[in-house]
Amino acid sequence: RTSTALFQMVAEKPKQMTRFDRIKANYKGPKVEISSGIEDEVGFSYDSFEEAVSATDYSFNRNDVVTGTVVQYDKGGCVVDIGAKSSAFLPQQEAALVQEQGAQIENLIELDAEREFQIISEEDENGQLLVSVRRIEYRQAWDKVVAKRDTDEVFDAECVSVNRGGAIFLVEGLRAFLPGSHLTGRLPDEDLVGQTLPLKFLEVNQEDNKLVVSNRRAVVETQMESLSRGDVIDGLVKALKPYGAFVEVGGMSGLLHISQISMDRINDLEAVLQPGQKIKCMIIDHDKANGRIALSTKTLEPEPGDMIRDPERVYEMAEETAKVYLERQEQERKKREESAKDIVLGLGDALDELTGDSAEDSSDNLDSILSE
Repeated sequence: RTSTALFQMVAEKPKQMTRFDRIKANYKGPKVEISSGIEDEVGFSYDSFEEAVSATDYSFNRNDVVTGTVVQYDKGGCVVDIGAKSSAFLPQQEAALVQEQGAQIENLIELDAEREFQIISEEDENGQLLVSVRRIEYRQAWDKVVAKRDTDEVFDAECVSVNRGGAIFLVEGLRAFLPGSHLTGRLPDEDLVGQTLPLKFLEVNQEDNKLVVSNRRAVVETQMESLSRGDVIDGLVKALKPYGAFVEVGGMSGLLHISQISMDRINDLEAVLQPGQKIKCMIIDHDKANGRIALSTKTLEPEPGDMIRDPERVYEMAEETAKVYLERQEQERKKREESAKDIVLGLGDALDELTGDSAEDSSDNLDSILSE
């Protein structure tokens, strides 16, 4: 019985705390002494500040454009401070309009830089918003494209891929389609990828997100600026037709009419020209607005019929013959001007003869006829 009572007394005795337990129980963190007059200095209390933060309405809506700062890179994107209760998140796919394959978020968005973001979602359960840079750049790209279309200017763009019908070029970050028929001097193969070509717009439709461009239009316009009537140029026969031949000249297609091939009559065009044949010809007319040119080889013939008998002689002497031809044309033009001048002077003399008595007689005769 005595041992049992002793055991109960030991069990009921409170466990003595160690020195560490006593320090831990008494530690409430560092005490901050707040001056009794600080609330008077700042004009509000801590309680009123907390109430003001809670009552603040940030009023962020989808599609709003806001200013923010990237504060941290995160997995799959980055955290953006836009002044809301919680930070916004920028996914990597929304970080830029143009992203190279394998690009990292660190290469697309600069840390601590302030810029504009577009809100693309409502707040989730944590109050977080999704934002985008790509959609802002998309609108800006279309504005630039429309401006280029309105001025109808020639611009350079890089090919990023090819397909069966043509090629895809990046124009201000937007994908534009180049039909194979509007690619000058080559086919749209894999060698085209990475190359930069001059282009002009064929179609710009923002509603349908459709851009169609032409390399041929750009080349024609550039070439036309440097071409004049009477120029001797190199060409490549592309196709034969009953009425003549189509010749590629500097990326353009010109017509060499059968009547302009030789001074002599041509009965068999295929006996004179063949597709793939290189020739020299003279520009005798051009339509710069539509990119059309008319060509001639008969103006380069040293002797009539040389294009049929000896075309190589025609090409060898092309520049010399063209000079003689143009000088002759200039002389004939001056003769026509002199003839026209003589006619005008003759009319002046005839009008002078109508003055004086003869003019009065003519007037009297006319009056007498009208009075009858």
